[in-house]
Amino acid sequence: MNRSREGVAIRRVEPADAPRLAELLTQLGYPATADEVSDRLKYWVHDPKSVVLVAERHGQVVGCLSLHAIPYLERTGQWARIESLIVDESARGEGLGRSLVAAAESTAREWGCLAMEVTSSRARADAHAFYVQMGYVDHCDQAGRFFKTLD
Repeated sequence: MNRSREGVAIRRVEPADAPRLAELLTQLGYPATADEVSDRLKYWVHDPKSVVLVAERHGQVVGCLSLHAIPYLERTGQWARIESLIVDESARGEGLGRSLVAAAESTAREWGCLAMEVTSSRARADAHAFYVQMGYVDHCDQAGRFFKTLD
């Protein structure tokens, strides 16, 4: 995969990208080291229905998106979930997020997914506006999202 738009190449993550992904995660409020990200990427690279995409411009990773497909039990098919989307603070508003989401949606279609989901903290109003512009609908009035940390 190497989709290019407006001087930006979208490609699969490589192990050498770990330090830059650590910087991006830290920017978004999830502090991480390169070693931690390198270990986390091992979860993703061997799963055929998971992918981490990066947006690269002029040889520099300026964004990333992680995507995973999940099978339904209640109906035939599967759906995809954007687990994370990060665009470098200095590059926001330039269409990189749109390019990453478009690549993720294309990948999900290739996997045969019927729908896409993304979750976002209620504190991220700009992100919510972005997802609405991309055609996503906030369904929180129809379903709850419950979370439990396991010991």
